[in-house]
Amino acid sequence: MTEPVSPGVVVLPQAREVVDELRPAVAAALTRMSSEGRAPADVATAVGHILDAYAERRLAAGHMPLPPPLERQVATALTDAFSGLGPLTSLLTDPQVTNIYLNGLTTWITRADGRKQQVPSPFSSVEALVDHLRDLAARIGVDERRLDRGMPRVSLRLPDGSRLFATLLARQPSVSIRRHTLLDVDLDTLTTRHRAMDPLLRDLLTAMVLARKNILVCGGPAAGKTTMLRALAKAIPHQERIVTIEDTDELALDLDPAHPDCVAIVAREPNLEGHGGVDLAELVRWAMRMSPDRVILGEARGGEVVPLLNCMSLGADGSLATIHTSTSAQAFTKILTYAAQGVERLPFDATAALVGVAVDVVVHLARTPDGTRVISSVREVIGADGPQVTSNEVFRPGQDRRATPAIPLRPATVDEVAAAGFNPDRLAGW
Repeated sequence: MTEPVSPGVVVLPQAREVVDELRPAVAAALTRMSSEGRAPADVATAVGHILDAYAERRLAAGHMPLPPPLERQVATALTDAFSGLGPLTSLLTDPQVTNIYLNGLTTWITRADGRKQQVPSPFSSVEALVDHLRDLAARIGVDERRLDRGMPRVSLRLPDGSRLFATLLARQPSVSIRRHTLLDVDLDTLTTRHRAMDPLLRDLLTAMVLARKNILVCGGPAAGKTTMLRALAKAIPHQERIVTIEDTDELALDLDPAHPDCVAIVAREPNLEGHGGVDLAELVRWAMRMSPDRVILGEARGGEVVPLLNCMSLGADGSLATIHTSTSAQAFTKILTYAAQGVERLPFDATAALVGVAVDVVVHLARTPDGTRVISSVREVIGADGPQVTSNEVFRPGQDRRATPAIPLRPATVDEVAAAGFNPDRLAGW
């Protein structure tokens, strides 16, 4: 469903004209304040002084001052332009906005209720958009990233936890921002507040984490995989040492007081000379030298699957990872394909055997017809048969795509989750 909306979350055209006129004066004022030793410069104070002077000039010229609502918009836009996330701030601070897409100056948002809406662009020109993206790439993140013709794409974790991906390869700049509104979430919150699973599955997954089962979370784009990873990680005992590995810093588990012994490592792009790049596969190898109790891989999508599987099977029991798939069974096909394409060039039967001993559980996420993100399927890995990974779908999609009990867990698994605190009597009649 698409529909236009009236301006409100972005700068009105008449306010933008004033913003463009006053921007150089604010920049000059901030430079002067910094040179006077007033650091960090107070952006709001500078904007206030510039607006006061602007109102005096209008009155001296025989014009009325700006109407208060318009002046407030100008003040907000100018403040945002010199701090934080600039023109994107108003969209990123709206709790109802879940995703933001910019195709040049054409701007779309999706809302929490599932509606997709077109809104006025927060940028005055394509050049302003590109300049802002380059500024974000240079100053946000654990290391500086580029956005230019030599490196025409960039992926960033914004300060609010949102993920930004931008590219210059399209006919016009393209930006996709996915909001992560659930940064501090656990399995109970996903159950009671967001209806992602029922209490039985919540308690079973909690016990599986405590029993140190290696869990692979899968699903389509925006299915909630990163959120589920955070929720599963919440069940990890706080004294355990965790190493998180990501292409873009999203999980931020090292900032969570629930994980006081957590190391977050992030892939790095090569420099202008093509040197210094570090990919996910190498980071997984690094992680094993850090003596982790568990390793968490933000997303498996290439040659890193082989070192990850080795990691899971060589002592880091209870590790977690995500992968893009349409079904829970497809996760195995994806892993086999990635391993065959990696530097090891593993044949399917070798990878299947490795998956059979490394992965314990696959959790698949989907959306119900009303758009709710839910657990749709849970598979227990049994082993391997030649090039095939064998598994039981212990929870399968019901009529509304929610997971419903299907095949019983293996007795050995029941014993393990019982030892971790799960009451096996709740599985009676399954």
